[in-house]
Amino acid sequence: MAHVLFVCLHNAGRSQMSRALFDRAAGGAHTSESAGSVADPDGAVHPEVVEVMRELDIDLTGVRPQRLTDEMAARADVVVTMGCGDACPFVPGVRYIDWDLPDPKGRPRDEVRATREEITRRVGALLDDLNGA
Repeated sequence: MAHVLFVCLHNAGRSQMSRALFDRAAGGAHTSESAGSVADPDGAVHPEVVEVMRELDIDLTGVRPQRLTDEMAARADVVVTMGCGDACPFVPGVRYIDWDLPDPKGRPRDEVRATREEITRRVGALLDDLNGA
């Protein structure tokens, strides 16, 4: 069982979608967390993200962004970064992957859906890798 940490800037979009899609696809075979690299993550998941995730019966309404800690990174086997830059901590022995994805904040729903679908594809590939497929 691997533990994956998804990190973006505010933990209000990409990393939240990634964690939710990963948890659904992993079906308990692996665990995950998500966090934001800025000192003060946004207070709620972006409304456009909540909306497009609801289309998949994933409710992010009550989910609150959280700040990335060194302890979170140290727990992870894999850290997937999405635009957090130099603010992401480096932990020796932890595998890092960078997903270059657009920030969904304020984007039209079709663009947020496209980001969601790209994350779904990347989550599938990550799970294949973790499962040795």
